Amino acid sequence: MTDTWGIVVAGGRGDRFGGPKQHELLGGEPLWEWARRSLVEGGISDVVLVGDMDGAVAAGDRRRDSVAAGLSAVPATVRFVLVHDAARPLASPALVRRVVERLKMGDIAGVVPAIPVRDATKRIDGVHIVAAVPRDDLVSVQTPQGFQATVLGEAHASVEGDAADDAELVAAIGGAVVMVEGEVTNVKVTVPADLRLVEAIHAS
Repeated sequence: MTDTWGIVVAGGRGDRFGGPKQHELLGGEPLWEWARRSLVEGGISDVVLVGDMDGAVAAGDRRRDSVAAGLSAVPATVRFVLVHDAARPLASPALVRRVVERLKMGDIAGVVPAIPVRDATKRIDGVHIVAAVPRDDLVSVQTPQGFQATVLGEAHASVEGDAADDAELVAAIGGAVVMVEGEVTNVKVTVPADLRLVEAIHAS
């Protein structure tokens, strides 16, 4: 897919993890390599790494800065970009293909994989539960997220402040973002317990 490139965000200090989690090993390989390989095995041969590994683009202070740095290394002729977090090493090639196929239908600006929120959700005030929050229309979003490259570039150039992900930036400029089915096993490594869960999934 020469019209589609990938960006693997593998910077960050990993404050909640206790260090740079992107370099933690899974099956003898760093998490960032698993994320890169997910994109490649999903059909994306050109992948920009953002972080402190050999051949990578230097990361920024914030996640969105790192994505922007990765975008600067993507040729202007590329039509679509998938942004993937190194902290999600178990995203399958099938999920990558699902995101790309929906993105290339051409009627939207972005695609995010998502899974339904299964737990009961509550709104809190400090430690006090204030109210129940209906979860019927709530999902947990994942990466890789796919976008029209020009729209993603415009979003990064025009939207100020920070954002949870690139879908938020694209939506802020009016870009339509839709979801496809994510994967329960596409766990994000945030704290050490998450890595143990990923290791267990990998071993199963």
